[in-house]
Amino acid sequence: MNKMRIAVLYGGRSAEHEVSIMSAQSILEALDPARYEPTPIYITREGRWPIPFEALRDFDVVFPVLHGPMGEDGTVQGLLTLLDVPFVGAGVVGSAVGMDKAIFKDVMRAHGLPVPVSTLVRAAEWARDPTAVLERVAQQIGLPCFVKPANMGSSVGVTKVKDPSSLAAAIEEALRWDRKALVERAVPNTRELEVSVLGNDELTASIVGEIVPGREFYDYAAKYLDSGEKASRLLIPAPLPAALAEHIRRLAIQVAQAVEARGMARVDFLMDAQTEAVFVSEINTIPGFTAISMYPKLWIAGGMSYSELLDRLIELALEEARTRR
Repeated sequence: MNKMRIAVLYGGRSAEHEVSIMSAQSILEALDPARYEPTPIYITREGRWPIPFEALRDFDVVFPVLHGPMGEDGTVQGLLTLLDVPFVGAGVVGSAVGMDKAIFKDVMRAHGLPVPVSTLVRAAEWARDPTAVLERVAQQIGLPCFVKPANMGSSVGVTKVKDPSSLAAAIEEALRWDRKALVERAVPNTRELEVSVLGNDELTASIVGEIVPGREFYDYAAKYLDSGEKASRLLIPAPLPAALAEHIRRLAIQVAQAVEARGMARVDFLMDAQTEAVFVSEINTIPGFTAISMYPKLWIAGGMSYSELLDRLIELALEEARTRR
């Protein structure tokens, strides 16, 4: 039997370059050598590719592991669609909507799904009248709040603001990474919950996992740098009443369907520990894929091995390509 040729795209121009490398290494190591012939395709920080785009047609399936902008945002998905190459994960629409937190939140509201109160700050209006922006945020959002780039992942550029004097610097930091900053009211007594979703038209949700950050919130350092006593803890399954866990799993599927996610996605939630009110935080259409990342770990906890998960994602990529054609 001929082996299936799999191209693994990784690296890229976003701030999540290093995370992408770690995810790709795990995938390349886990692909069954009896079934697949994997080829790593490293994209430099400057966006240089080692092969011409057309050469991707030589592969049976492309597995993009490009977290963040210019990889997870529909750009690469559009290229692969034009080339008519099967690829793992969401298409252009799901990727683009999932990447832009501001548009994503608007879609959630349109579908009646619960999200924290937020407001959008554009770079142009901030440059024109920062005082008016600060007054609007104070009136509409209040403190504490989170300020984050609209298009970024891995908590890059995110600041928790508890003091009015820190708000301007937090907005400046977010706007270093994107032309839009999202200012979001903090959920009190926060518990951070995550669900992995798998499938195309028919979606399946994993068990619910919980992240207990080693820091005040799950920032970049807490995700990838901290170790020892400072390391964040993953609780799988999350200690939740069965009915509440099932409610969150249903919400995860509704979120993925609302943005037209395909293949895989990780849906993140914030829950008020006292009231058990659940809010949709974000969706990741190319979630972290290291062996210790939450997306695969939730499926592994449900009885699927890491290699079996990759097999299923490749099957879904081929299925979606047939449907598109």
